[in-house]
Amino acid sequence: MAVAIMRDEAKVWTTSLEHGVKPESIHAPSEMSRHHHVREAQHHHGHETDHDNVAFFESISESVKPAAEIVLVGHGKGKANEMLLLVQYLERKHPAIAEKVVGAIDSDLESLSDNQVLALVREWFDEYHEFI
Repeated sequence: MAVAIMRDEAKVWTTSLEHGVKPESIHAPSEMSRHHHVREAQHHHGHETDHDNVAFFESISESVKPAAEIVLVGHGKGKANEMLLLVQYLERKHPAIAEKVVGAIDSDLESLSDNQVLALVREWFDEYHEFI
């Protein structure tokens, strides 16, 4: 299984990594709802302990739960690297799913097509799968 994750969207391939297979698309909450959530926490003098996209990460978790192995693809830029935040979330909230993450690929997701993402994941499996 492969998950390509950016700040506002995740694409999950659950059935096959073959050329032309369409992923499930999971969208993060809109900016408006994110800001409202942060404002509510500030209003109640609380600090958010979890990432502000809990619903986003929960949706991804639900999609990948049946997987035997998961390879993540992320943009790998900046402090808000969604791939890293997802891994941390899974380790805290869903350790059984976190154990299924066998690889992570940093790439320029914005410039890649779905088929190019799949090619990256297939290359990763060809090169590293025997070591798992």
